[in-house]
Amino acid sequence: MKKPLHLFITFLGIILLLACSNSDSPEDTAKTGDNTNIVPAVYSKIYGATSITSDGTYVTIKTNGQPDHKSVYYPTANAKYEAFSGTTFGGYTFEKNPNRISLAHAFTFKIPLNPTVAATHASTPLGSIGVAVNGVPLFNQYAGPNQPLTDEFKSFDQYWGHPTGGVFIYHYHVEPIYLTQTKGKDALMGFLLDGFPVYGPEENGVAVTGLDVYHGHTGVTADYPNGIYHYHITNDDPYINGNGFYGTAGTVSN
Repeated sequence: MKKPLHLFITFLGIILLLACSNSDSPEDTAKTGDNTNIVPAVYSKIYGATSITSDGTYVTIKTNGQPDHKSVYYPTANAKYEAFSGTTFGGYTFEKNPNRISLAHAFTFKIPLNPTVAATHASTPLGSIGVAVNGVPLFNQYAGPNQPLTDEFKSFDQYWGHPTGGVFIYHYHVEPIYLTQTKGKDALMGFLLDGFPVYGPEENGVAVTGLDVYHGHTGVTADYPNGIYHYHITNDDPYINGNGFYGTAGTVSN
């Protein structure tokens, strides 16, 4: 009488063990599930973000837009204020503009999670066209209203950025040298609003060449081993972006 009971208990134990082994643990679900709201790991490089989320279609990046490096444009009482004189981008003698870095911004960049080439390449607007990894907005190659940057070069601070008038948005038009100095000249610099990444002026230690009219090309990067279209920031016009967005742009609000 005891033997059948023993066999039944053993059989029940085996069934329970198989049931547990065939179910997904939370770790397995995270690894193998199709959770479309997962933010790709590459976005963790945007260290200046206050939050980064995904809805499966767009990645939403929120920042305060303030540079993490020193600048002559911070209020003098701010710990990141640093006086600056001498030469700036292009060898121009620095001339401070009357603006300052605002401490009251809250940017929301909404960019495609899976960027694709646009059928029609829209022109980049004045204002923010993307975001750098430190949370600072990226601007195109024009000063308002669609004028060359020639008269603005001299107002670029010690890290080649400056603030706008009016709402005082600090931004980069050209190479953000704080980032290329600290991350490397071939490192990820940020993303444009179309979701395609932006890299520094070098690849494998050599100045990049062969860029298309949008100031980018397709190839393998450290972050995209299977290859992706990506932009490069260089010291030649158009600096960050050329003849419009390569992909379809998302939105930015402030």
